Amino acid sequence: MMKKNYVLLLLALTIGKALGQSSSPAAAPAEKEWDVSLYGFIRTDYIWDTRKSSQVREDNLNLYPLDEALDVNGDDINKAPQSNFLAVTSRLGVKVKGSKVWGAKTSGTIEGDFFGNFEGSTIGLFRLRHGYVNLDWERTSLTMGQTWYPQFIPEVFPGVANFNTGIMFNPFGWATQVKVKHMLTKDLSFTAVAYKEREFTTQTATGGSQNSASLNSVLPTLHGQFQYKNKSVILGVGGEFKSLQPLTSNGSTTNLLASDEKVNSTSFFGYAKYSNEKISIKAYGITGGNLANLVMLGGFTGKTEAGKVETYKAIQTTAYWVDIASNGKAVAPGIFFGYTKNHGSGNDDSVATFANYSRGVSGNRVVDKVWRLSGRVDFKQNKFRISPELEYTVATWGDLVKSNATAYNNKKDLGNFRTMISCSYSF
Repeated sequence: MMKKNYVLLLLALTIGKALGQSSSPAAAPAEKEWDVSLYGFIRTDYIWDTRKSSQVREDNLNLYPLDEALDVNGDDINKAPQSNFLAVTSRLGVKVKGSKVWGAKTSGTIEGDFFGNFEGSTIGLFRLRHGYVNLDWERTSLTMGQTWYPQFIPEVFPGVANFNTGIMFNPFGWATQVKVKHMLTKDLSFTAVAYKEREFTTQTATGGSQNSASLNSVLPTLHGQFQYKNKSVILGVGGEFKSLQPLTSNGSTTNLLASDEKVNSTSFFGYAKYSNEKISIKAYGITGGNLANLVMLGGFTGKTEAGKVETYKAIQTTAYWVDIASNGKAVAPGIFFGYTKNHGSGNDDSVATFANYSRGVSGNRVVDKVWRLSGRVDFKQNKFRISPELEYTVATWGDLVKSNATAYNNKKDLGNFRTMISCSYSF
């Protein structure tokens, strides 16, 4: 009898415990200490151009129309249409979240695409875009590794369908860096960055190698930026100082001289974005010297006087753009305008030999300015998007003044009309 009562009592306690658990609020699921997620997209672009352009990866990324190149009959051989299909911009990335380190939340990202690192055999091969670790405290974060150049603002870049994302007018590329961001208030932050140019590479002088101007410089590029951000507005200003050393000697076999000559330059930029449920308006402007690594016009000039090593001066560039787009969930039209100007490296009347290490120089001709106007419509459903876009780009070419890399006379406007359709499936 006692045994039977014991069994009944045990059963009652078990049922009571179960009922007590079912009537209490459900406990929140514990946050994962470690988490790994995969993301990316599969993208295909169809491109048709009316004129040959300075380009990257089989015309996928167009910079500016090429100058006239006349044959024996006076016909321009660069006035030739071209087209292509490409899927090399398809992207794959992994995000990782881990346990805390010194009280900071930790995360990391590694991302790449199939764009390759240069023309030719690398097209279609996987290349690194981002590879960084982030430590995030309550008001301060520390980022270490390769990610966007600090002049590229992920929240404020052109929404064009073209893979160029406003290149030539908006800075683009990735740098290996150490970045510290501190929230001064709930909406205002300051970011300090020290970085080394990586992708895309710096210009270098004759005798240098890839990124040698950055490698030879002990001082990294130093960058500072303020940003104000709330629900509908983003405002930012920033600047940086860059000191690069193209060479360590003049490379002469008969009169070898050591060199520690630098290319010193500064740059300043500002940006703004306003967004609500219906529309986004974005604008950006930058001015400064030696901006070629950001895939913009510019670089530097070199001057060599008898018996001396080559000295350098940065070429100044100004660029700005405006992008207005609908925030429609299914159909979203948008329009973009960009402009950039080559201001040269300043007058120099010395009796010397001059060289130009600059984007936009071709033989005895140089790009003076470039502008672009484009319109697009994004058709979206779930994770699929198709975006037709019309784009017109005009470059003004002129005779090169070697001492300062400016266009002097015989200026001519040359335009390229690009029609493209981009299809993308995100995951």
